[in-house]
Amino acid sequence: MALVKLNNNGVKNATAFGSITGLGNRVLLSTQTASGSSSIDFTSGIDSTYKEYIFIFNNIHPSVNDALFQFNLSTDGTNFNVTKTTTFFIAYHNEGDSAAALEYFATRDLAQSTDDQRIMWEMQNDNDDAGAGIMHLFDPSSTTFIKHFSVTTQYKSNPNYSNNLRVAGYGNTTSAITGVRFKLTSGNIDAGTISLYGVV
Repeated sequence: MALVKLNNNGVKNATAFGSITGLGNRVLLSTQTASGSSSIDFTSGIDSTYKEYIFIFNNIHPSVNDALFQFNLSTDGTNFNVTKTTTFFIAYHNEGDSAAALEYFATRDLAQSTDDQRIMWEMQNDNDDAGAGIMHLFDPSSTTFIKHFSVTTQYKSNPNYSNNLRVAGYGNTTSAITGVRFKLTSGNIDAGTISLYGVV
């Protein structure tokens, strides 16, 4: 980011400012819409063009109660089983105002595991229930460094809890990441969209 330089000694006397460079522009690469989908796979568009990729989830709606939304990474576009180490935090509050907390769950993160990382927990399938969120994947095409990611989601869980969940970690591979899969632990993704952006 460029520094702002004032043309005199005080902000109150300034008559001109230098430019401020933004944090990057998002370029929409693709959007997939779920409709009874067993998974949503992104196996193209993730390459060395950008150093950061962003996935935005909107209105992810499961077909069954207590489903968990999760993701995994691929180095070949076919097998989604990259070894990951992660950390998992959740803040929650229920509609009855009788329970609220911010917790770290050691049983919900991964330690050198190829398992899917869960990013929405015990989702509900009432007609108005859904989840949303954003995932950042950093420099997936590097063949030198491990692959960092961070995820923030907001969703309603059983019984009527508002959940804000944070997951972050890394894929422990120096191979290029070429694909990402999103799915539920049970049932299908009835509705919702996931959009993939490259960050300039």
